[in-house]
Amino acid sequence: MSLLKARIQDDMKAAMRAGEKERLVTVRMLLAAIKQREVDERTETTDTAVLQILEKLIKQRRESASQFAAGNRPDLEAKELGEIALLQAYLPAALSPDELDTLLRDVMAATGASSMKDMGKVMAALREKAQGRADFGTIGERVKALLSGK
Repeated sequence: MSLLKARIQDDMKAAMRAGEKERLVTVRMLLAAIKQREVDERTETTDTAVLQILEKLIKQRRESASQFAAGNRPDLEAKELGEIALLQAYLPAALSPDELDTLLRDVMAATGASSMKDMGKVMAALREKAQGRADFGTIGERVKALLSGK
C-alpha cells in the first residue's frame, strides 16, 4: 500500500473520531476515487497514482467553483473551495517559480529539447519530476514560451 493512501485512511479515521463531517466526506470521496482506480486497473495504487487522482479531483473542483461563481451560487462555490483546500493538504510542497524555472531548464537540457516538436518529451520528463508540485497548465505555457524562444 502506498504511504499516501495509508495517510489518507488514517485521516479518515481521525475525521470520524473528531466528528468533522465536511472533512470526512471529502476524504471518503478521495478514497473512493483511489479504490475505483485500483478496481479499474486491477493493481495496487502507488503514490504517483494517488497524486494523479488528487490533481484530477482538484481540477474538477476548481472548474465547479468557477461555474458556481458564474451562476451566483457562493454557497456551493465555498464548498468546492473548501474541498480543494482539504485535498491540497495531501500534495507535496509546491515548487517556487525559481525552482520551476531551474527544473524546466534542466529537463530541457537533459532531453535535448530545442523546438516545439520536443514538447512531448519535455512534458513527459516533467510529469515524473513535478507531479503534484506544480500546475501542468502553467508548466505547459512556460515550456511553449521557452521552446518558441519568447
